[in-house]
Amino acid sequence: MGEHHIASTSKVWDAPPPSGKEGKGGEGGKGGTGLARYVVAAALARTADGGAVVAVVLLVTSSGGSGTLAGVLGACITAPHLLGPFVARPLDTARDGRKVIATACLLYAIALTGGVLTYGHAPAAVTGLLLAAAGTCGPLLTGGISSRLPAIVGPGLRTQRRAQGWDVATYGIGGTVGPSLVAGLSGWVSPTAAALALVVGAVTAAGGVLLLPFTAPSHGGDRTAILKPGATLALIVRSGPLRRTVYLTMIVALSVAALPITAVHLTKILGTEPATAAVLTAAYGLGNLTGSIAVMVFPLTGDPGRLMRHLALGVVAGLLTVTASPAFAVTASAYALTGILNAFFFASTLAARTEYAPSGARGQVFIWVAALKITSGSAGTALAGSLTGVTVQLPLVVGLLAVSAAVVAATAETRFGRAGAENP
Repeated sequence: MGEHHIASTSKVWDAPPPSGKEGKGGEGGKGGTGLARYVVAAALARTADGGAVVAVVLLVTSSGGSGTLAGVLGACITAPHLLGPFVARPLDTARDGRKVIATACLLYAIALTGGVLTYGHAPAAVTGLLLAAAGTCGPLLTGGISSRLPAIVGPGLRTQRRAQGWDVATYGIGGTVGPSLVAGLSGWVSPTAAALALVVGAVTAAGGVLLLPFTAPSHGGDRTAILKPGATLALIVRSGPLRRTVYLTMIVALSVAALPITAVHLTKILGTEPATAAVLTAAYGLGNLTGSIAVMVFPLTGDPGRLMRHLALGVVAGLLTVTASPAFAVTASAYALTGILNAFFFASTLAARTEYAPSGARGQVFIWVAALKITSGSAGTALAGSLTGVTVQLPLVVGLLAVSAAVVAATAETRFGRAGAENP
């Protein structure tokens, strides 16, 4: 069945991209109102997901726990994100995908509450299992919610690209506000209170998801036609545009993961205090948010595949500038520039997932790409940690060379791909 279905859906990625005409959104009040609800719900869910690991680490370390235990429990909530593709299928099979995501938000809240409250009062294994249960729901709070966006904003290409800018912003909010909120509340009250604040955000996000406009399922009642995780991965591998989306996304994620690690070491070379490394990472985060705002105001245009290649080269330019920077001010500016370009690149990957994924497997494609991106980012962090011991700039050089090679490969694939088999 899997092979037959892959063949039957091949026309999906051969079809031209949506028209550039503005759409009013679908029925049932989609469009602007639906997008506003989406942004609130997505930002709350991703803030909960982005701050949880910081809350767990602070909970352990503030109570005198070892760094090893903090790392293990933190991994319990992050590592299960890799299981995302295996929990994503209900998004495509359900009659109402909103209920699947809202349920995931509630389960995330319950499991995180249990993990936090049992710490120090039950064996660490129990706490770890509860945190792992929360982490398993995490992919539905990130890529899962993103898969709802195309149907909410309607078919207009410009409308979808602007909405993807908002989506990038919610990821930026989750990655910055979540940890910052946790750090602030942990110092003011306690890490437990900070974690429970995230729980409130996840529960509120569940309600917000249920208020999103209803979109009819793509399977038309035939759930057997929905691909399983392995078949979805096979579809991604067979589809040139989706395959390129995956490896470009992964390699750029691996490369930019080096920036926070190298920030500390660069301060020594630049002759500044180690604490100024926080300025560099903040500059990157601010650049990322600025880039997402720019995409909202000036939506990306053109073929997503071409956009990804060009913007990946932009990230290369940013990394090269960081590597060759002679002064702290230039380095900070380069960090901000790289953040802006990476936000643009991320928006282009969302466009690619939207326009290249078959509608019947869109939820799974979104989460497969997200899971592989997280894996690659984690590998990039580990690689950077080991390479900085050789030379501070080595992780950046390896990253920019890897991205350049990926762009060359994607360009060659696109140019010499079989005629009629792939989108350009």
